[in-house]
Amino acid sequence: MMKNKADDRRDNADKIQHNISNTIENFHLTEEAIEETEDGKIKRTLEEKNDRRQDAINGMKSEMRDETIDKRNGYR
Repeated sequence: MMKNKADDRRDNADKIQHNISNTIENFHLTEEAIEETEDGKIKRTLEEKNDRRQDAINGMKSEMRDETIDKRNGYR
């Protein structure tokens, strides 16, 4: 019989922050690509990706706030 691993959330905030940083970097790289391309279809596709990235960043920031509060409260 397999045992489930205990829920170890101590580094969740760090992981979320890492993901936010990566997503912001990709957002900026895509903004540069949007400025450089003349192809309207590619530009729209990249803009749509960045819209989704912005939504993801907002969601991760909210999750980060929750994790920070939980960590401060000892994950009770």
